[in-house]
Amino acid sequence: MTAASPARALRVVMFVYNDVSRDSRVLREAKSLADAGHRVTIMGRPHPNQHEITRQQRDGFEIVLVPIPHEWRTWWYRYRKPWHMYGLVRRRFLHHLGRGPAGWLRAIAFVGVAIVVAVASLVRLPYGHDLTGLPAAVGAQARKGGVVVYDSHESFMDSGSNVNRPAWAKWLMRRFERRQARHAVALVTVNRSLGELLGSRFGLERVVVVYNTPARWEPPAEAPDLLRRATELPPGTPIALYHGAFSPHRGVEELAEAILLPGMEAVHAVFLGYGSLEADLRELAAEPRFGGRVHVLKAVSPGVLPAWVASADVGVMAIQASTLNHRLSSPNKLFESIATGLPVVVSDFLEMRRIVLDDPDGPLGAVCDPADPASIASAIRSILDLSPADLADLRARCLRAAHDRWNWETESAKLVALYASLPAAPATAGMPAPPRPATD
Repeated sequence: MTAASPARALRVVMFVYNDVSRDSRVLREAKSLADAGHRVTIMGRPHPNQHEITRQQRDGFEIVLVPIPHEWRTWWYRYRKPWHMYGLVRRRFLHHLGRGPAGWLRAIAFVGVAIVVAVASLVRLPYGHDLTGLPAAVGAQARKGGVVVYDSHESFMDSGSNVNRPAWAKWLMRRFERRQARHAVALVTVNRSLGELLGSRFGLERVVVVYNTPARWEPPAEAPDLLRRATELPPGTPIALYHGAFSPHRGVEELAEAILLPGMEAVHAVFLGYGSLEADLRELAAEPRFGGRVHVLKAVSPGVLPAWVASADVGVMAIQASTLNHRLSSPNKLFESIATGLPVVVSDFLEMRRIVLDDPDGPLGAVCDPADPASIASAIRSILDLSPADLADLRARCLRAAHDRWNWETESAKLVALYASLPAAPATAGMPAPPRPATD
């Protein structure tokens, strides 16, 4: 990648509401912008037990983790259970908004987006990741100037526990997000469907789609059989792999049920990852009805993940249609699988269907009804039952698609081009000013 000239170098500060360690998209974007000659800092939050500001250098950029004081965590709890704070919302929100930068932080904390706004050096281009980071970027713009870019990884209010919020709380948050997003000069998001939805929702004309693809990967000449070694399975045992977060509605239970169906007697399901369902998965794996064919493995580091994924026979992503966000998803694990030449079985949703079935070189796997274990089993068998020659062709096609289209080298170029087009000096003319309500 060609480095930017000094005249075009920007001071980019990314705001995220996590410790960054597992946020592959944020880390990839930061490295790409740093490689292009920009000065990049990621502002995040550490583990709740950490009380000191920490700094670290990584891949040409800096990560600064700022702990959130106890009072802000209390407001976060109250947001998660809004009936505990209904009577306080308007008074406290307006009160804190009128008290300057510190008040901004306390105000946005109760709606789940508190993060530090002040930064040590001049911010030319604040970059908000998701709604949990956007208000910090807007606040930084108000204090230091520059322009805001909003990187929305998902439809925030259609994801996770937000779906179950009371209607009034969701209305308040959607309105808040729209107002904050209108400070941005551009929206960056993860696929075409979300780009169309969010661009229309926020009224932003400039939308840049940057898929969550990994870098190109070359399989080694002697591929290690890592999954079978770790599970003590004989060579050649068919493995259907789920890797990533063990979370509700990701289809992990449905995959386990699928291997009990006729024609799947030889198939083992391997779950490689971490998350809230790990204990439940281990209990499931111990049930006699599975006959030891369900295996749960701890997550491995990103640097060695491709070799582990490549040692499976099929990657399974039976994400459930429980939220709009799921139905519009293009999960990281899909791209991580085809990057290694691993054929995939995915939910028959628009974005995943486009990637898997509409590839110009031919299908990269199969689609399924994610709520139906029989449909999942049938899709898996359609791959495992291929002749050795046809299966080798399919794996080669997946790897070729990853090298030609679905790779970070290709996707990051769009992000770098966006930043090259943005002003290098503070530019606030024409930008809406942040609201400054009077205190009570």
